[in-house]
Amino acid sequence: MRDFHMPGRSEVLATNGMCATSHPLGAQVAIDTLKRGGNAMDAAIAGAIVLGICEPQMTGTGGDCFVLYSDPRSGDVKALNGSGHAPARASADRLRDAGHETVPLTSPDAVTIPRAIDAFCHLSETAGRLGLDAILQPAIHYADQGVPVAARVAFDWANGAGTLQGGARTKYLSNGKAFQRGQIFSAPGQAEALRRIAKSGRDAFYSGEIADDMVAALQALGGVHTAEDFAAPCDMSAAPISGDYKGVDLIEHPPNGQGATAILMLNILKQFDIAGMNPLGSERAHIEAEAAKLAYDARNRFIADPDHTARLEHMLSVGTAQKLAALIDPKRAMAAPADVSEAVHKDTIYITVVDRDGMAVSLIYSIFHGFGSGIASDKFGILLQNRGAGFTLEPGHPNELSGGKRPMHTIIPGMLAENGRVTMPFGVMGGAYQPTGHARFLSNLVDFNMDLQQAVDAPRAFADGAIVKVERGYSDEVRQELADIGHTVVVPDTALGGAQAIRIHDTGVLEGASDPRKDGCALGY
Repeated sequence: MRDFHMPGRSEVLATNGMCATSHPLGAQVAIDTLKRGGNAMDAAIAGAIVLGICEPQMTGTGGDCFVLYSDPRSGDVKALNGSGHAPARASADRLRDAGHETVPLTSPDAVTIPRAIDAFCHLSETAGRLGLDAILQPAIHYADQGVPVAARVAFDWANGAGTLQGGARTKYLSNGKAFQRGQIFSAPGQAEALRRIAKSGRDAFYSGEIADDMVAALQALGGVHTAEDFAAPCDMSAAPISGDYKGVDLIEHPPNGQGATAILMLNILKQFDIAGMNPLGSERAHIEAEAAKLAYDARNRFIADPDHTARLEHMLSVGTAQKLAALIDPKRAMAAPADVSEAVHKDTIYITVVDRDGMAVSLIYSIFHGFGSGIASDKFGILLQNRGAGFTLEPGHPNELSGGKRPMHTIIPGMLAENGRVTMPFGVMGGAYQPTGHARFLSNLVDFNMDLQQAVDAPRAFADGAIVKVERGYSDEVRQELADIGHTVVVPDTALGGAQAIRIHDTGVLEGASDPRKDGCALGY
């Protein structure tokens, strides 16, 4: 239990339904949707779309999503891949010939076909209860009427505003400047797009005027996207993957997401006595950093489009983890593996909902970097992701940019299960940090028996390429100890990620926690 003399927040407890996410309006809309008779899928989609208006620097209809959700009757966990392909004419050769070593972040070459709307429409029809028109109404309202910009959103807006280009500057800046805390942001063009989707479904977004608007914006900047790329059907089927950590099953989304990285990292950590270490000490931070270097190196080598990922079982093998763990020197930092092309700051929202029937939804939804590519469609203001920056330009690599391929994705929803029962949908935002965040969160719960909110709040460290980012919650002594054994230590300007989780007790009580690094909350009823 937390110390009530100190600042902090308690877990939220309820029985009929729970949502935890990064903005209060998103959480409120999700709970309202449950109260109107919707199930957890309806609520998660409704809240997620609202978050695209509340946190447009993080996510929106021009982005992708991944989803894990449990069937309340069978308890089975299902996965859905709502990530998009590169346009058919995309070419790594063309970019290499132009002198590029990575996909330019703010170019049309970084824009893959956004598939979140496709996923939401499919899930509404197959797993929802209320229907698309009903669950999109709150987002339409907020897009029309506007929302006050929250504190963390304003911080991120200022950091990412320089990415915006062309017509996006008109739609996402206020008199040429980043929106400030308390200013009202509205998106009437997006409201109209959502009205059309509510009426006509996915075809309203992927063909006709909305798709033409996106294609025109991309082609005007030299993009090779066509109307056919947007209209093409997309296979969103996927099967979850999982690994065991000391009796708790970690369920992850398969490639092209990086969930296997979290499983590999935990398998490496199992080879050490993490529970015998100080949870906020340098020894744990060091071992975790070394495990991350090795797990991320495997990610960079193997994870790609599902049709091009050939070494997944190798990554999930405990034998692989044991061999990698043997490379870790407990007293000395190893050289960092080569940076992957996308290893810079990313932006994402995460929402989790559990309903009274036991359906649990873990949904992550993103435009990748702050404000994505910075390119928005002229009429509807659809801000387009830059997920194509997750490709590599290395010839012959499984994740090499090519037409019709999906890039390696950083966003990963998570779930925990014990004895065959889903006990916790959760997610940790923060781009490349996410596998480390999943591993640390689960270790906080299992190795150190932390309360749910305490496990979310606890200070974080992250081996990001050649440096170790150590939040201010750690002591200067720990930072010095890490430096003394060879780590290059920095205190990041931006806190590492943001987490949300709901614990499903066998009594039926739902327990929610939400990260203070974001503006959000957990709400129940």
